[in-house]
Amino acid sequence: MADRLPSEIARETLKQLAARRLQPTPDNYLALYDEIAGTRSPQPFPDGPLSGIQRVLPAQTPAQKRLLTQFERAIITKDWTSLQSVMVGYANLGLHPAAATPIETASAPTALGELPPELAETLARLIDNTLPALGEDDARVIEMAKQLVTFLREPSPPVATAQLMLGNFTYRLSFATEDQAAIRTSLLELLHMIFENIAVLSVDDRWLHGQAEALMTASTPPLTLRRLDDVQRRLKDVIFKQTEAKARTLEAQEQMKDMLATFIERLAKITASSTSYQGTMERCADLIGKASSLQDIAPVLQEVMSATRAMALDSRVAHDELQDLRERTEAKRAEVAKLQEELDRASSQARHDPLTGTLNRKGLDEAMEREIARARRMGSPLCLALLDLDNFKSLNDRLGHAGGDAALVHLAQVTREVMRPQDLLARYGGEEFVIVLPDTAVEAGAAAMTRLQRELTTRFFLQGTEKVLITFSAGVAQLSDTESSTDAILRADQAMYLAKRSGKNRVMAA
Repeated sequence: MADRLPSEIARETLKQLAARRLQPTPDNYLALYDEIAGTRSPQPFPDGPLSGIQRVLPAQTPAQKRLLTQFERAIITKDWTSLQSVMVGYANLGLHPAAATPIETASAPTALGELPPELAETLARLIDNTLPALGEDDARVIEMAKQLVTFLREPSPPVATAQLMLGNFTYRLSFATEDQAAIRTSLLELLHMIFENIAVLSVDDRWLHGQAEALMTASTPPLTLRRLDDVQRRLKDVIFKQTEAKARTLEAQEQMKDMLATFIERLAKITASSTSYQGTMERCADLIGKASSLQDIAPVLQEVMSATRAMALDSRVAHDELQDLRERTEAKRAEVAKLQEELDRASSQARHDPLTGTLNRKGLDEAMEREIARARRMGSPLCLALLDLDNFKSLNDRLGHAGGDAALVHLAQVTREVMRPQDLLARYGGEEFVIVLPDTAVEAGAAAMTRLQRELTTRFFLQGTEKVLITFSAGVAQLSDTESSTDAILRADQAMYLAKRSGKNRVMAA
């Protein structure tokens, strides 16, 4: 939420006073102003009277001495929150020494209302971990978080103070989280508008159209870091291949333009040479007609022969050059056709995962749309399974990212060999895969996943000289008549989660 000018907040406060029919008292005005601004105005701090109270407070027991020290520090720092905490501590402890002793000996931490150290540290870590997600736009919430973390990590923080500070922090935090959610939604909408505009403007350009579709897929919620990393890796590979093929195609087109210009230039020279030869022949014929002796004809014949030889030589050279141009043109045409095929193949990767060769999310959505339409038209069952590799993080840490990628390729290869030709395999994200099983009910789908698990146990994944056993947990769901693919995948995901909780390397039907 953008910061508003104080004058705007003041005008809105006056409007709300009238709208709510409140008395225009300073207290009502201040309360409404704080509500609209999302802040809490500081109260005037009575240093003198509080110092007088401090001098008469008892300080005979260790608990009273500690509270008196906190009271003095609260006055110096003008901290209402700490002051309230001290007063609550005195109220729980008892103002008279005689009353303090039995309470202290019975249960000092409970009477004082202090936070357990483990809970205080857990709350501090929670706040530390929350701040990075909020960015640095709201300086006030960051300042409040730092103060709260510092307080929680002090020795024996009072519960009452912690409760008050947490309440203030969560109130301010609610505004910050609303801002971040609104910013994220607006950015995604802007990105989609840009990508849709690119796709509309590039209908005839398959290269750019493929890019736009891939970017739209990447920015479609729900977004996860794992999915974004996967999409980023795929897009980098596609962009590199498309850029390279596009540059080579443009180079070939420029060379063809140069050859065409040379061809036209050569034709112009042939035409000029022919025109010159025809003029020479006409002039020689006129001279021969006017000649009165053989001596007059001889020079003319010599000129005719020279012009004819030159014309023949030019024609032979032009023929050879044109033949060479023709051969080069054919070669370039074939090269352009080959490059276009490469470009189309690169654009098609917007629907396939470059690592495993399986469908990606975009390809899966299109395939599911076709299969759902077919299943409902034919009245046949359609089943899908969501697979997740077991212990993939530890596998990745032990073998490295290259080893983890090789394990994913191994799983995809075994799956393609075991499953039926009509079954579709897609990489859903990270180490998750979706298998679409046409003409299959849920019981048969679960049995198929169990067979795939058994097959994987007989095919060890080799990483160097080490044999690695790969297992997965799977959830299987059959689409109902009115269910969307997203809902079915969600049910399969929930069943897969139950399979993980049941001991992994299991198959659960949704």
